[in-house]
Order: sequence, then C-alpha cells, then structure tokens
Amino acid sequence: MQNEKIIKGQGAQRNVVNRFDKYTYEPEDDDFEAVKTTFTEIFPKTIVNKVKSEDLPMEYSMNPYQGCEHGCAYCFARPTHEYWGYSAGIDFERKIMVKKNAPELLEKFFQKRGYQPAPILLSGNTDCYQPAERQFEITKKLLQVCLDYRHPVHILTKNAMVLRDIPILKPMAEQSLVSVSLSIPTINEDLRRKIEPRTSSAKNKLKAIEILSENKVPVHVMVAPVIPGLNNDEPLSILRAVSDAGAQGFGYTLVRLNDTVEPVFIQWIEKTFPDRAQKVLNLIRSMRGGNLGEKRYFDRQKGEGNIAEMIHTTFKIGSKKFFDGKEFPKLSIADFTGAKDQQLRLFE
Repeated sequence: MQNEKIIKGQGAQRNVVNRFDKYTYEPEDDDFEAVKTTFTEIFPKTIVNKVKSEDLPMEYSMNPYQGCEHGCAYCFARPTHEYWGYSAGIDFERKIMVKKNAPELLEKFFQKRGYQPAPILLSGNTDCYQPAERQFEITKKLLQVCLDYRHPVHILTKNAMVLRDIPILKPMAEQSLVSVSLSIPTINEDLRRKIEPRTSSAKNKLKAIEILSENKVPVHVMVAPVIPGLNNDEPLSILRAVSDAGAQGFGYTLVRLNDTVEPVFIQWIEKTFPDRAQKVLNLIRSMRGGNLGEKRYFDRQKGEGNIAEMIHTTFKIGSKKFFDGKEFPKLSIADFTGAKDQQLRLFE
C-alpha cells in the first residue's frame, strides 16, 4: 500500500460496491482523481424527518443536501447514497444532490394543523454547511424560515461557514431559537487535513466558537468520532481549547464503520497511514466485539472493552476539569407561530 497513489482532498480513494447493485463498473485509479463534483437539483416531497433512533435525543432532523464534499472516510451517512443508485465511496463526495425546494417544504411543515413544535436538528445526516452551501444557500434560507416562524433549530456542522449567517443566528439566539454544535475530532492540523480534508481548519473552528459566543449564540462541540490510534490522545486538549474559546457543552462518539463505510475507511487508512492501519483497525475491533461496526441502539454509543472505557474515563475527567459549572441552554418553543397564526402574519 505504501507505493499506491493517494487521491488528495477526499476520504474515499475509489468507489465501493453498492449493496443494491447487481452489476458494477470501476474506472482506473487515474480516472478517479479527475472526477469533478457535480450538483443535481432535486425536489423531494418532504424535508423534515422523524428521528426514530431510540438513543438519539432529537425528535426531528433535516438535511438540505444529499452527499457531502467534506471527505470524511468514516462518515456514517455514506451508505444512504446507495439508495440513490450511487456508491458510498467517491460518489458520496462528488455527486451532491441539492434539495432546492427545502425552504418551501419547511414552511408547509410548520403550517400543518396540529403540529406540535420541537427543536429540529439541521444536519442529522450530511453537513448543511458543506462547500455547496456557498453556491446554493439552502441552509441560509431554512434558517430564515425558522426565524420567521420562531421555530427552534440546532445546527451541527464541521464548517466555520456558519459564521456567514450570524445576521440570522443572532436574533434567533436572542429568542432561544438556535444553538450550534461544531464537530472537532482533532486540533492537530496535520491530522485534520487527512481525516476531514475539505472541512474548516481546526484554527478556524476554534475562532468560530469565539465569534459565535461573542454574539451570544450558544455553542456546543462534538468530539466525533474518536478513533483509537489516531486521535484518542486528544480529548483533554480539545476540551480545554473549546472551553477556553467559549463552548458551553460537548459530546463525543466512538468510531463505528457500518455497512459500506467499512471498505471506504479501510482503503483510506491503508493508503493514508500504512504504518499503523492494522493497529487502528484492531483497536476499533476491540471496542466493537471483534467487528468494525455496531448497529445496536445504546451499544453503538458506548462500545466495550478497555479502550472504550479509557476513552469514557478521559471525557469524564475533561468534563469535570473544563466544563464544571457550565450549562448548555435549552431551546424554546414558546413563541412558535404556526398554522393558527398565518392570517395574522399577513399584517406583519
């Protein structure tokens, strides 16, 4: 593997077989490097998803894009691209679908008679501030709808582009309508370039925390995922840095490589870290009962074995040391203007 050419700027090094396809075609390696990102406008019937996972705290999520340019080899959303006839490999990063009618769909959702508001997670699957957002601004329009209807939303992103929307986020925060989670798996910039090649730099993410906090926008951090043998020595450093920058809370996840995420990650780590690839894979297996993935609710969050326990203990120490006394504020549904207020809205 040491002599194989690495395709820079992305996680997947080639496409992997789609679970649902009977036949596959694989170009030569040189062809993959020449693949350009394409955008396809789609017009779904719904934009808000009911979250059915028993171990996740949110009730609803929405994703303005399908596929993600950020290039994280470990991304759990990769297999969802297969339902569209694409590969979870390079296709996931280079064939991006844009949900052009998402703002209109969200407004219709809010106007449903009998709808009981609950905070919506923006980016439950793919990143709402991935590079495509600069061009299409779907996320910005969704946030404006949330502000118009006084509906709470929680944003999860790896991209400091979220700062662009402070003119919307600030008035939302004044009404307890928004919070932001920045995903920061590492503050080692050399490692960041390899594990999430097209996200914002660690320095820019920390700066984003500072600026959001200065504008009274509540900031949470996700240290995700923790990959033993790569970044499991960083939690205390990360928690110190994000706390100093103004983060009010944090969460973390242990890496899990379900379905076609597994071959994508294996190809990536064998090319990117050939000297320790097998060590990392074996450490992941030690947390996952001999497997690389885990789908069981709750078990997938906590893992098992000594490595998983050491990681949990480290975060407990970090919480007490850097977040003691900090409390992350709750979002409010009190001022939501739904179907009952639509006639009044005509006079605003």
